[in-house]
Amino acid sequence: MIRMGTITLITGGARSGKSMQALKLALPYQRKFFVATGQALDDEMTARIEFHRTTRPPDFQTVEEPIQVVAALEKLDKNADLVVLDCLTLWISNLMQRHGMDDGPVLAEADKLAAALTHAPFASIVVTDEVGSGIVPTDHAESRRFRDLLGWTNQKIAAVADDVILMVAGYPLKLK
Repeated sequence: MIRMGTITLITGGARSGKSMQALKLALPYQRKFFVATGQALDDEMTARIEFHRTTRPPDFQTVEEPIQVVAALEKLDKNADLVVLDCLTLWISNLMQRHGMDDGPVLAEADKLAAALTHAPFASIVVTDEVGSGIVPTDHAESRRFRDLLGWTNQKIAAVADDVILMVAGYPLKLK
């Protein structure tokens, strides 16, 4: 069981088992919250969100918050033993849409999240994608920008995390 006030970052590629690992680590906790950052902007995302809603264990209370993640965590302050935040990848994408081409506010939000997680009285499990291991998207500046912003955010959260887990083909590798 993860100790109260600790932070676990789970990263890996698409369909590597990140969310399932987060739910597995959450099993022993009583008051569990799931902060979901996805937005149903098209039919495919709507279906993904519905799948996650129906397959999430019923002992989780779900908070759907695509932008104001820090505020959502602060509201859970006295009510949670554990919060799973899934995922930073969609959150960064949402912040990019809100802030346009200005990286400053996006990275400031990442700093605020790192601080909020550090001071939270509950255990946190944060899920994110590892997007820096693939091909550099040379034809799309926005894709490179997203990859960079998510990479920097992942580093900020990993720096304050007690544990960092890399998921590969459904298997966790402890990095920190």
